Amino acid sequence: MSAWSNIEVELAVADYFTMLAKELSGQTYTKAQHRRNLLPLLNNRTDGSIEFKHQNISAVLINLGQPYIKGYLPRFNYQKILEDKVIDYLIGNQSIEEQFKHFAEGEIEQPFTEKDFNRLIVEPPTGIHVVEELTAAYNRSPIKTNYLEKEQRNRILGMLGEEHVLEYEKWQLTVSGKENLADQVRWISREEGDGAGFDILSRNLNGSDKYIEVKTTKLGKETPFFFSRNELLFSVDKAGDYHLYRLFNFSTNAKMFVKNGGLDKICTSVPLTFKGYF
Repeated sequence: MSAWSNIEVELAVADYFTMLAKELSGQTYTKAQHRRNLLPLLNNRTDGSIEFKHQNISAVLINLGQPYIKGYLPRFNYQKILEDKVIDYLIGNQSIEEQFKHFAEGEIEQPFTEKDFNRLIVEPPTGIHVVEELTAAYNRSPIKTNYLEKEQRNRILGMLGEEHVLEYEKWQLTVSGKENLADQVRWISREEGDGAGFDILSRNLNGSDKYIEVKTTKLGKETPFFFSRNELLFSVDKAGDYHLYRLFNFSTNAKMFVKNGGLDKICTSVPLTFKGYF
């Protein structure tokens, strides 16, 4: 099949942002209907090729630090032309940043529909996608704020996510016949602040310490998360008993996967800031 032309890419990008705007504002839409409407405007493309392109756009937005459509899982093997067209769209439609800002900072009135702990845990993402950080080519993008990182720093979102995990840990220990250990679970980040390097002190079934770091997002499980140097060092020091609890889809139907080990081993990380000395 021939390469996508500039016009085709622009049409796919515009259609994606139409859906994204609806999703961020809570409107319902049908991805299949959008694809059907887009097909006649393209050069003999298939449903699958359009979906793949939209998944590529999700990856571009993640690399730009912006929200994306949860239903289009990111595929990072995209071409430079797609990256350029996404940035062109953002430059020409700067009002969308208000929606990104509301996504990251807005109040969360109903974070999940039901606390069904039996169905909470899912498998972690398969494979590791290396997400390259922004390069000089992105400097012309009008959106300088990383709203993915800003969402993670949303105090209410973080608190609700940690509370969810706290309740899950107590439930898990209780159903395992360890009620005495369930009573020992502590919410460290609330009791002592954020400097401990982890959020919740739970117990393994043998009674040993279990250190839990909670990272919460309203987006999908492939969404990158952000951690501090202190969190990294603590996870390496306590790797055997350190657990990352990644909550996702938190505003609709919360799910979670768990990774055990130091953050240097369980994910691919890239440096975001540096400290300079003279």
